[in-house]
Amino acid sequence: MRSGVIAQKVGMTRVFTDAGEHVPVTVLKIDQCQVVAHRTVEKNGYVALQVGVGKAKVKNVSAAERGRFAVAKVEPKKKLAEFRVTEDALIPVGAEITADHFIPGQFVDVTGTTTGKGFAGGIKRWNFGGLRATHGVSISHRSIGSTGGRQDPGKTFKNKKMPGHLGVERVTTQNLRVVRTDPERGLILVEGAVPGVAGGWIQIRDAVKRKLPADVPLPGKFRENGASAPATEAPAAEETA
Repeated sequence: MRSGVIAQKVGMTRVFTDAGEHVPVTVLKIDQCQVVAHRTVEKNGYVALQVGVGKAKVKNVSAAERGRFAVAKVEPKKKLAEFRVTEDALIPVGAEITADHFIPGQFVDVTGTTTGKGFAGGIKRWNFGGLRATHGVSISHRSIGSTGGRQDPGKTFKNKKMPGHLGVERVTTQNLRVVRTDPERGLILVEGAVPGVAGGWIQIRDAVKRKLPADVPLPGKFRENGASAPATEAPAAEETA
């Protein structure tokens, strides 16, 4: 199980195939996605990589966090996330994961925060049908109707679908195909829509319901600190401890 990456949603566009067909894609940008720390069985009880992306202002980072970044020899990051991995898929601390970590044709799962739409009624929020257009119904055509009985049950049950806040939820879209990657500019183009607004943070990982391609880089495609070319070799044992 390989590590995922944190990317920023740029927007949507389309690309054309050799047959002239257009494919709608979402452009995701990776900006210095580096490994910040390791989580090991001995210390934490599980194996994972902590990954950070984007530059954070030093004044917005606590002294303890600055110390953690200094130990890893990594600039303070704006966004952090953990990805569970197997022990043979650990990437050295400080290494920068590049866009060709994923290959065209493979499927990925994408997680993001949906667009916030404020307070919404039952029709927009839950796809209710609304009341009748005539036959005694006036003014309240888009109301949700009865929410509970008078004598039985005499209350509104918990978790009843009602008007309320819509959006700003963590959503995962599965099995999106990677159409193209651009390691030089740090771009990943995935087919279809991705949850969230333009500029929002997105997590990309290998699809859990699809088989990993045989030619995918293991443990991943990354660039060591100060290196110009990406590396794919597994780190040494003393570096992954």
